[in-house]
Amino acid sequence: MTYCLAIKVKSGIIGISDTRITSGHETTKAKKVFTINKNQHSFFIMTSGLRSVRDKALTYFREIIDEDDSSFNKLYKAVNAFAAQVKKAAKEDREALREAGLHFNLFALVGGQLQDDDGHKVFLLYPEGNWIEITEGSPFMIIGNNGYGKPILDRVLKYNSSLKFALKAGFLSFNATQVSSNDVDYPIHVVYYEKDSYNIIEKQYKKEELQSISQFWQHQLSESISNLDDSWMDKLFTKNGDTFETLDEE
Repeated sequence: MTYCLAIKVKSGIIGISDTRITSGHETTKAKKVFTINKNQHSFFIMTSGLRSVRDKALTYFREIIDEDDSSFNKLYKAVNAFAAQVKKAAKEDREALREAGLHFNLFALVGGQLQDDDGHKVFLLYPEGNWIEITEGSPFMIIGNNGYGKPILDRVLKYNSSLKFALKAGFLSFNATQVSSNDVDYPIHVVYYEKDSYNIIEKQYKKEELQSISQFWQHQLSESISNLDDSWMDKLFTKNGDTFETLDEE
């Protein structure tokens, strides 16, 4: 499984991807984000799905970038070009994968800004090659394991949130997933893009670099739960005016 997150706020884009690859009983690590930085031409691709399919589609796409990168003046055109390579890989490998009991599966998040775009953009690409654009009304998307980290973002993230706030919320979303799932793990890659900068910054973080943040968040959660008003519990612990005695936890 995978955890890849892209957040689009008014001032830019945050991306986070883990590195764990699970194949049967074996686990390895591999980078899941690919970045391009050129003059007025910056974007990233994060993927979730079969690694062999991802590697083939990206290899084909890299050749197109090397040979004819100037033809992409808007990000959706780059997304279409990558989608064409995904479909090419699907055509070549789908039958062999089916015979091996595998399902062709590749989702991608593509974010950035090209010279003729009216602003920074993020797209979600499906295995079939079609895509949707991430909008202000729903400013983030997770591919891979999204069950644990999505509620945090749903509660706090807004389009007007700052990039720093988005990164904090994004990390806590990853943290919730990593704590609860054994197929998502460190190190993580973070991409940071400020609107109209045409420069994607990418950094890797190891577990020990963020352990103190994780521990602080765990402590804050525990404290917040303890400090919640408990008057609403009275009807549960009383009956006919009598209070039930409850055993203290060990």
